[in-house]
Amino acid sequence: MTEADDMDDPDMDDKVEVLEVSTQETSRAAAPGPQILAIANQKGGVGKTTTTINLATALAAVGCKVLIVDLDPQGNASTGLGVDRAQRETSTYEVLTGLATLDQALFRSRIPGLDIIPSTVDLSGAELELVDIERRSYRLRDAMENTVQNYQYVLIDCPPSLGLLTLNALTAAHSVLVPLQCEFFALEGLSQLIRTIERVSAAFNPELHIKGVVLTMFDKRNNLSGQVADDVREFLGDKVYKTVIPRNVKISEAPSYGKPALLYDHECAGSKAYIQLASEMLKRERSRAA
Repeated sequence: MTEADDMDDPDMDDKVEVLEVSTQETSRAAAPGPQILAIANQKGGVGKTTTTINLATALAAVGCKVLIVDLDPQGNASTGLGVDRAQRETSTYEVLTGLATLDQALFRSRIPGLDIIPSTVDLSGAELELVDIERRSYRLRDAMENTVQNYQYVLIDCPPSLGLLTLNALTAAHSVLVPLQCEFFALEGLSQLIRTIERVSAAFNPELHIKGVVLTMFDKRNNLSGQVADDVREFLGDKVYKTVIPRNVKISEAPSYGKPALLYDHECAGSKAYIQLASEMLKRERSRAA
């Protein structure tokens, strides 16, 4: 287990404190036991990694213990949390191939309550290596068994494909959170993902279901964004979160500084949207529990 070096930001602690105040309307009491969410969409560039790290940051800020599992060979979630590539000596590749345990790959981020299992480019070869390995679809699930009980949320950042890595995420998860870009072909891709989730549920993981759909890259000046949002809500009803994530330059800039947008600029529209998303998610869970 390793820990991130201090980032060159003397105001980091102050920003975390401000974020905690900003999200005080959300509940500190999450549902019992770890909730494992796969953040998935077979399309690239829809905001999976951005949603993963910023939602995780918002949940950690309100007192939840959160773990991110970076299952994308590009390792963008790891970079976005400031994990230098030289620090990723043990990663999800070693975990999936049985060379290391989850605890051995654990990396503590600079955000209190938020840990990550980082990824490296080695993971790109894991799908081929796993083909002949026993329980190849359950490697992540087996690795997490009895090792994530201290977390309230485990967020798995999936690659932009429906291969063996994503299958491992869906087999290990309780539910799927789908970031959906407000564009013309959004519903077509969503239909394919829903069919995949149904197949995985039938063959590997009966508990799996869609937790919710998050509309991302919403541009209120573009009529198409509004039309796509209406179509998705008509198709999936209350599975679609009311909170939408707008297009925002600060969200795009934040990863280059190794920070979630919520710490890079907690006042920007994108950060406020992710805080609201975390609040809405927790409120829905309280409602269901009641």
